[in-house]
Amino acid sequence: MTPDVRIVEVGPRDGLQNERAMVATADKIELVDRLSATGLRSIEATSFVSPKWVPQLADAAEVFAGIRRRAEVRYPVLVPNEKGYERARAVGVEEIAVFTAASEAFNQRNINASIDASLERFAPVLARAREDGVSVRGYVSTVLGCPYQGEVPLADVVRVARALHAMGCYEVSLGDTIGVGTPGKARAMLEAVAAEVPMSALAVHFHDTWGQALANILACLEAGVAVVDASVSGAGGCPYAKGASGNVASEDVVYMLHGLGVSTGVDLDALAETGRWLAARLGHENGSKVGRALDAGTST
Repeated sequence: MTPDVRIVEVGPRDGLQNERAMVATADKIELVDRLSATGLRSIEATSFVSPKWVPQLADAAEVFAGIRRRAEVRYPVLVPNEKGYERARAVGVEEIAVFTAASEAFNQRNINASIDASLERFAPVLARAREDGVSVRGYVSTVLGCPYQGEVPLADVVRVARALHAMGCYEVSLGDTIGVGTPGKARAMLEAVAAEVPMSALAVHFHDTWGQALANILACLEAGVAVVDASVSGAGGCPYAKGASGNVASEDVVYMLHGLGVSTGVDLDALAETGRWLAARLGHENGSKVGRALDAGTST
């Protein structure tokens, strides 16, 4: 197992995009700034998708322009196409993320395009990013199951991840969008992809719908992955998968990693305080078990 794991905090984007009540721009900016002070090295700040599709993130430019960026922290943003890329670059974005799925059915429902069409759509974005010196991260969703087609062939996961890496994504995040995976399947999926894409270029992204996220992460850590996506206070969900709960809570991942003797560089107390603050702002119960245990004064 790697002695050091980088947490990619996706709360400000993946965590907020599924909120029905509009979150104030000032609160989004404060969330990113609070997270920046915890020792996290990668924070996905927002998404430059069309406001028509994700109204919650219509203020992406204002949010990114308003955050206090730290030199030691990466602030990727999600972009769907060249128009999104141009909007992001206009406010100084230096790292972007592109997204597709391993499921044809999910891609059609999500972005109204086939897998191959979505990859073609990214080609000019990645070409411009190379010219501009902008780093690109790739997402592959539905790697362990799809709400529309059910089982997703492992060969499709491998093919899509390989394509994104070949196109220039320095890192490819493998996402169990609906949280149905179990440890054996998660590890087998990762190892199959790692046979075609270097393990050092892979990350894992688990939702906790069936309570398997931490177990899946541990199985993948034991296989050699060193980058884990997570969302503070477990915020989020999947707007295209009914009933799918949020990402695994960042606090819970950090607590597990520290218990394993793995370094993250993250101050757990500061992260948990941010999780409490966010849950209060959203009017939700804190989705982090670690956060709730700390609130209750539970001893370790």
